[in-house]
Amino acid sequence: MTPGNNGASTPEDDDPFGYLYADGQANGAQPPSGGYGYPHSVNRVRTVGQRQYGQVPQQPQAAYGRPNAHYAAPETLPGGAQARRQGAPAAPGGGRGRGPNTKGLLIGAVAVVAAVVAGIGVAMLGDGSGSTDDNAGGAPTPTVSETTQPSPSPTSSVAADGELPKIDAKALLLGGGATVANTVKGAQADGGVYVSNFNHVGASVTWTVDGIPEDGKYTLFVGYGVPGKDGTATLTVNGTTSSTPVKLKNWAGAPEGDYEKGWTKTYNYVQLTKGTNTIKISCEQGNQCDANLDQLWLEKGWVK
Repeated sequence: MTPGNNGASTPEDDDPFGYLYADGQANGAQPPSGGYGYPHSVNRVRTVGQRQYGQVPQQPQAAYGRPNAHYAAPETLPGGAQARRQGAPAAPGGGRGRGPNTKGLLIGAVAVVAAVVAGIGVAMLGDGSGSTDDNAGGAPTPTVSETTQPSPSPTSSVAADGELPKIDAKALLLGGGATVANTVKGAQADGGVYVSNFNHVGASVTWTVDGIPEDGKYTLFVGYGVPGKDGTATLTVNGTTSSTPVKLKNWAGAPEGDYEKGWTKTYNYVQLTKGTNTIKISCEQGNQCDANLDQLWLEKGWVK
């Protein structure tokens, strides 16, 4: 074979790839149809640009002596399977083995947080009322102030719901030299404290009473003690002096000079107005005021 074009009858004999060139095609060169006539041959020649790289061809087994069809990728055939890239082996449970199991790490982190929260809750419960400490066997820890509550105003008293006011003499407003004492036993006031030094002109006790439910008639009771003899005092209500004195009689029948056996009570009928009223008992000229005053209280209506 010499260089140059030797005719149209020999390009396929001299050069089996002559059909790929323009001059060969011009001279009638044709591509082979069956693997160049060799048994079990594979047609691996493609027209330029026809092959698609990155795909693995799968050649069917050709029958002996028969030409193979041109290769076609499986995904281009009707019903053909999608090309599958080979990756890492599948992880148990359907996941792909791509690095650490992030789901497992997340579950572990949540478990740790839950354990910490539970520990904090237990610690907080340990500080509550159900816990025991060094003081469990001793006196309880004080939770409120043990200071004494302030006493009521010495000039006022408020009735409880459904009841009319009552007051110990020690809580009254004292005037004219009247004082408090507790040397004589038997007084009903708290601590046995009563008003003494009442036996001289000008001595007085004043009760500013709140909580009168309505205008009307009321009975004023006075707890007192006399030394086995009768006495009197002057009653003033809301600035008006009553024509009836407070009768401090020896209702207990105590022997003369015995204050301890002379504790008793008396009463006066009064007219009061709704709300606040002022009641005064005093030792005035003409009174016999040798008495100790214990308590004052009110009842609705004129009663005995």
